[in-house]
Amino acid sequence: MYICIHIFNYMELAPFFEIFRQNILNTTWLEIVAVGFGLASVWFARRENILVYPTGIVSVLIYVYICFFAKLYADMGINFFYFLMSVYGWYMWTRKDTHKQKLKITRNSFTGHLLSLVSVVVLFFTLSYILRNYTDSDVPWWDSLTTAIFIVAMWLMARKKIDNWSAWMVGNLISIPLYFYKGLVFTSFQYTVFLVLAIAGYIEWDRKLKAKAAALAA
Repeated sequence: MYICIHIFNYMELAPFFEIFRQNILNTTWLEIVAVGFGLASVWFARRENILVYPTGIVSVLIYVYICFFAKLYADMGINFFYFLMSVYGWYMWTRKDTHKQKLKITRNSFTGHLLSLVSVVVLFFTLSYILRNYTDSDVPWWDSLTTAIFIVAMWLMARKKIDNWSAWMVGNLISIPLYFYKGLVFTSFQYTVFLVLAIAGYIEWDRKLKAKAAALAA
């Protein structure tokens, strides 16, 4: 009985490993560089390091190039938007206020949460309409949802809101099975790593917020 179950499990996993192997073999060096810089960007974001933006910019610009030649024009447009948001975030993280203080980590207000939720809903329906009517996407709803969430996550990160990590976590959780379904196992694995880094980022920023609150209370 144990042997039969073992054989069955192997047969179930065999296609997964074969798809994963094919994805690895088909991955170009340019895509590897883009993924590497993308992972580095999330790592620097977790550390609240300004290098989050230059590394992120390199990653998204490479993806703009890759998507253009792959004729993934919607993805190319989104990555270009990420580029613009990265430039904005870089500016916000380095500018100083009237007290010569740089932007600090804060939590979203109730109004901020409401605005974020409304933005996700509006972006979701707008993008899904475009994908359903002007593209041949076979997953317009899921693709629109992850894109809407990630756009808001980028905005929250640019404002140094700890809630950006929650948005990244939700988007990554949806992206993992989405890319696996599309046969992009390598990318699905990448989003799994992003999920782990997002959880670590939230924990790190939350620790800093609590330490700041404790220092002010002392």
